[in-house]
Amino acid sequence: MAYGTITRRRAVLTSGASLAAPSVRAQAPYPAGQSVALVVALAPGGASDVIGRIVTQGLQERLGGTFFLEHRTGGSTSIAARYVARARPDGSTLFLGSVSTFALTPLTMRNPGYDPINDFTRITQACESLFLLAANPRWPSLEALLDAARARPESISYATWGIGTTSHLWMEDLCRRAGVRMLHVPYAGSPPAMTDTIAGRTDCLPALLAACKGHMEAGRLRGLAVPTATRPPQLPDVPTFIEKGFADFVSAVWYSVQGPPGMPALIVVRIRDALARHFADPAVQAFMAAQGMLPPEIGEGPLLARIRRELALHRELMVRAGVEPA
Repeated sequence: MAYGTITRRRAVLTSGASLAAPSVRAQAPYPAGQSVALVVALAPGGASDVIGRIVTQGLQERLGGTFFLEHRTGGSTSIAARYVARARPDGSTLFLGSVSTFALTPLTMRNPGYDPINDFTRITQACESLFLLAANPRWPSLEALLDAARARPESISYATWGIGTTSHLWMEDLCRRAGVRMLHVPYAGSPPAMTDTIAGRTDCLPALLAACKGHMEAGRLRGLAVPTATRPPQLPDVPTFIEKGFADFVSAVWYSVQGPPGMPALIVVRIRDALARHFADPAVQAFMAAQGMLPPEIGEGPLLARIRRELALHRELMVRAGVEPA
């Protein structure tokens, strides 16, 4: 199953159906031959591209029309979010937003230019990307790392992909739960953070499974623990944080499909049902598992609950970490 063929820049719409008024489009079987952009807030080549291609291919196969990725990067994902929040609510513009867009950037920016609750039509979650605490191989276990951190506060370092990011706040939560103080070393992205942990310049880092699995298999990194309820099949030998005594320490990097506010209910239902069928396909599930992804919980309710829950959690963690909105 290939997901690399449905990415292009926004097409110029020329057909009569594509130029029809939103009310007419809503009455026709969506997407009625129109081109639909799935806006992605991150640069090409990462996990968001992979899940974006899964989404666009699934919608195209099940609904017809043309679905494609449109990258609008920058502003800690706020540029893409503002663009979608102001787009026409006719189904021609959708948004692949992440936990950063809806539960971090609204807290870390004084004026992100959008409201994560009120400025979007929530369709469904798209996936969770598994991540874990990975360490330089000199650390044999989570216990050894935390014991050293307790014995020598701020002598053990952790790398992240930036101040106020998911990786930073997640590590602050772990340190709080463990009763330790570690030295935070922020980087401009995850690749240099991983490079320095492999080289031993930092001790550990939160890392997406898809990015670090090869390094773990080659012995360049060691997986210490995963924040999942049970051990994922991709990492049967890596314990969960729950097994290590951290009750309810479950987390993931997640993505969702949303649209501008005021989208017609009939269009929302068609998109949601198509994605539910797509994500239930065993071949799609196998492909996602190979990428370190878990299938989503379908529906608006679970997505809204998650956004509200994680906004509250990250607000608390930012205070503890001393992160001020910029």
